[in-house]
Amino acid sequence: MSISSRTRCDPTVSQSPTRLIYYNWFGGSVTFIIILSGIFYGGDAISGEFQNKTGYFLVANPLRRSAIYIGKWLGALIASMIMLAVFTAIAIGNGVYYFGLSIPYQLWVSVLFGLLYLIAVLGFTFFFSSLFKSSSISILVTAILFLFAFMLIQTLVEGLVKIEPWFLITYGAQIITNTLIDPYPTTSTQGFGPNVFTSYATTIPEGIAILSAYFLVTAVLGLLIFERREFT
Repeated sequence: MSISSRTRCDPTVSQSPTRLIYYNWFGGSVTFIIILSGIFYGGDAISGEFQNKTGYFLVANPLRRSAIYIGKWLGALIASMIMLAVFTAIAIGNGVYYFGLSIPYQLWVSVLFGLLYLIAVLGFTFFFSSLFKSSSISILVTAILFLFAFMLIQTLVEGLVKIEPWFLITYGAQIITNTLIDPYPTTSTQGFGPNVFTSYATTIPEGIAILSAYFLVTAVLGLLIFERREFT
């Protein structure tokens, strides 16, 4: 019998540290899945209508532009939620197989925060999709921002400017991973004098406020741009 088999079957073996590490991995991975879903389903949802001139056929029907925009956003949300649900189900199933039915309640909280992050990401991607008339540009810009730029800006702001990056969506999204850490991380300062370094940790109310604000602001701006832009 292999070591892994004995560990899985022997109830006397403590599996808490490994189980927590596994579900912490879920928190980091699910944010990447959410970003990819937002880029894939929202990156060209509006810009594609301008680039392919298909918007002419949509606005010719007795439909308000706001109804078209909201309908496309809801369609992208449903498709992204399916991807999120499939990934979560696979992760939980794998966790149950190796560590038993003891699923930490923080996982479900993390999934809810992930859903909020998904809503904010789609609002943001739809805004940029309305801003550009080229699908490739809107997809490229959102991909660069979420996969590289936001994290780089956050690192520079924390390390060089030494202020809390509360204005970044990726900073608010840290609650997805932080919820799975016991105890919940807090802002801490290390070092002395000029070598002091502050590690910022998003509180849950702060993270919810940041993600909600990003969704509300970008969704409204994206809708206003879409309603006023001509299909030329």
